[in-house]
Amino acid sequence: CPTLAVGASAVIDAADVIPQAIREAGGRILSVGMPVDPGNLMVLGSIGETYVVGAPGCARSPKENGFDWVLDRILAGEEPSAHEVTGMGVGGLLMEIQSRPQPRDVPARKRADASVAIVLLAAGRARRMGEGGQQKLLAEFDGMPLMRRSASIAVASRALSVVAVTGHRRAEIEAALEGLNVQPVFNSDYASGMASSLAAGFAHAHANGAEGVLVMLADMPGVSTADLDHLISAFEQAEGRAIVRAVCGGKRGNPVILPRSLYHAVLSLEGDVGARHIVETARLPVVDVDIGESAHLDVDTPEAIAAAGGILKE
Repeated sequence: CPTLAVGASAVIDAADVIPQAIREAGGRILSVGMPVDPGNLMVLGSIGETYVVGAPGCARSPKENGFDWVLDRILAGEEPSAHEVTGMGVGGLLMEIQSRPQPRDVPARKRADASVAIVLLAAGRARRMGEGGQQKLLAEFDGMPLMRRSASIAVASRALSVVAVTGHRRAEIEAALEGLNVQPVFNSDYASGMASSLAAGFAHAHANGAEGVLVMLADMPGVSTADLDHLISAFEQAEGRAIVRAVCGGKRGNPVILPRSLYHAVLSLEGDVGARHIVETARLPVVDVDIGESAHLDVDTPEAIAAAGGILKE
């Protein structure tokens, strides 16, 4: 269909130069203005079988704008009507043109209250270490007990606070935390399984007051402060409304962050059950953060400790 594009000026009134010229040439006005920005100062008319488009300055921009929307329809053989142009107002706020000195776009802000506390689980009996075996969390990594190393990594993160749940061999484990900004909480029912340790940690005021709780296993020497911060950042970007889970190559692992809306579910767990069931059944989005092999590396046996570079203490 023949089309004439005129760019003398932007049109703000039906009596402006371009629409008046269309009428004086025997044509008709289809639309003055359109609810699309950039593009709102455009006029569309026709003279016989020729469309006349009074194009505003945005027509010169390589970025998509309202002029493009109308021109696309004309070149496709369609006949844009005033009703169709008006309907373009749905989703009609487009990207800014290059010439605009102050773009309207405002960077998305993360929720200021998407705070995260860490619950460090260290209460288990470590049965796989063997009958009467050494306490794996007292094995030395980088010259310090694994328990202290894991707690130090947690404290150095952007987390609001760190709560360490102890149980088996409590005195030795809590001694390894001496001098660190960690809130220890003793789970007297640790022998019943992981659920009681999770409940003890989540019920602590330092954890319960945060918008999300990062569940960290103390026997994962590969997890770094940077890994924890990546998880926390993902939780903030989700505005505290998603589960954030560490993965490796798409395979789920640990740590995991649970939002406040799931705290009640954690407190209802029983037996030797962890957070996985909650993650799989919650009707919440799950954000996976790949932290590499660290998401799967734990040290449950003497062999695993040695392979990871640890030294068991008698």
